[in-house]
Amino acid sequence: MDYPLVLETDFRDLILVSRGKVRDIYDLGDRLLIVVTDRLSAFDCVFPNPIPNKGVVLNRMSEYWFENTRDIIRNHLITSDVSKYPEELQDYTDILGGRSMIVEKAKPLPVECIARGYLAGSGFKEYEKTGAVCGVELPPGLLNSGRLPQPIFTPSTKTGEGHDINISFEKTVELIGEEKAGKIRDATLAIFGKASKHLEGKGILLADTKFEFGEVDGEIILIDEALTPDSSRFWPKDDYKPGRNQRSFDKQYVRDYLETLDWDKTPPAPPLPPEIVAETSRKYMRALELIAGIHL
Repeated sequence: MDYPLVLETDFRDLILVSRGKVRDIYDLGDRLLIVVTDRLSAFDCVFPNPIPNKGVVLNRMSEYWFENTRDIIRNHLITSDVSKYPEELQDYTDILGGRSMIVEKAKPLPVECIARGYLAGSGFKEYEKTGAVCGVELPPGLLNSGRLPQPIFTPSTKTGEGHDINISFEKTVELIGEEKAGKIRDATLAIFGKASKHLEGKGILLADTKFEFGEVDGEIILIDEALTPDSSRFWPKDDYKPGRNQRSFDKQYVRDYLETLDWDKTPPAPPLPPEIVAETSRKYMRALELIAGIHL
């Protein structure tokens, strides 16, 4: 089906809690409405062009993984079926269909949980400088995109300006306590392990991914998104070769394009050319087809 382009929502009779880089979140009392727009962010900047179907891909992908990781940890998803949404949302179902979910309210933990099975991005840059990633010592001689001996947990937190800062597990313990730190580390690695095995069977390597967790009545649950092309690096297995950047089904394609520009990676972000927009949309939809079997 054809989904409308959504760069920003404006449901004036609802309470807007936050407008993130990609998601608009509304307060429904004891629950939240999350709307995944077609905005694209890279290098902490939001771009002016919407990416067709991007929000739907992210929402459907998260829904798929939320349903398939409940054996590891509970998550915040209540429903993404707009026919079951409350009456006050029924006037917006043409926009909400496919790109929204109603979720439990949770108190987010101040740590982003990253699992890495391969060295890429900021992890590889840190390894080149220090021989470690987030305090995890690694063997010498690993290449860009090289497979790690075993997946590692490399948490991060945000500065006041919203930039991600890699931290050690010990710093995580300082922030949230040993019990919670251990639980989110174990859940992160367990989900990563299950997803990696599933994806490799579909010809995809899961290089790394990011999760967020929150608390509901003292219970830690998975929140935000799960294993999407925004939060993960997906590499075609048949094209994998260590020592270089990989082809991907994620926004690394856009990052690689941006690295060719004379742009200092500060706002305002430049418009993306039509061919970059179209190819990014295609990559996202292809990832949804391969991973979840869903064709848009």
